[in-house]
Amino acid sequence: MKVELLSITPDAEKLIERAGRTSHLSFEKQGKDTEKKFIKMIIKLGHESVLEHAYATFRISGVSRALTHQLVRHRLCSYTQQSQRYVSESNFNYIEPESIKNDKEAHHIFRCFLDKARETYCKLRELGIENEDARFALPNAVCGEIVVTANLREWRHIVELRGSPGAQWEIREIAVQILRILKEYVSTVFFDFEIDEKERVIRRV
Repeated sequence: MKVELLSITPDAEKLIERAGRTSHLSFEKQGKDTEKKFIKMIIKLGHESVLEHAYATFRISGVSRALTHQLVRHRLCSYTQQSQRYVSESNFNYIEPESIKNDKEAHHIFRCFLDKARETYCKLRELGIENEDARFALPNAVCGEIVVTANLREWRHIVELRGSPGAQWEIREIAVQILRILKEYVSTVFFDFEIDEKERVIRRV
C-alpha cells in the first residue's frame, strides 16, 4: 500500500490562525509562530471548526476494495476512485490478510478462490459481457486506488477513528501513514496524536 500527499493548503496553520482570530478580531496578536499556541488552544477548548479552513488531498493505492468501502463512509470527504466499470480487472492484484497468509490451509483456499474469480471475470469478458457487469464477480480483496480530500478537522477524526487499536488492520495502517505525513506538514494541528510504531496504532496524548 502507498499513501501520497497530492496537495495541502499552503501555510495551513497560519491560515487557521488568521481565520480563527476573526472571532474576536484579535489580529494584533499574530506574530512569529503564534499560530502554534493558537491552534493548541482551540483544540484543547474543542473549537475545532476553525481547522476546516485547511485541506489535504491524498492518493491511496495498493489497497483493497474492503478498505475503500470503509473509507468512503466518511461523508465530509471528496473521493475519486479507480473505476471497475472503465478499467479492466483481467490482471487484478489483491490484498491477502496475514491471518490467511500465515495459515497454510486458509492460504490455499483463498488463492483458489481468487484464481477462480479471475477466471470467471475473464470468461465473462470473453463472452462479451461489459466490465460494468463482469465486475460483479470481483471480490473485496481486489486492489485499487482512491484520491481523498478532506479538511484538517475531518482528517483528525479519520486518523483517530481508523488508527485506533480496534480498527481493521489495513485501514489502520493507512491512518498511520496519513498521520505521519500530516505531522510533517501541519504538526501543530496533530500535536495531540502519537504513533505507536510497535503496535502500528494511533493514540491521543
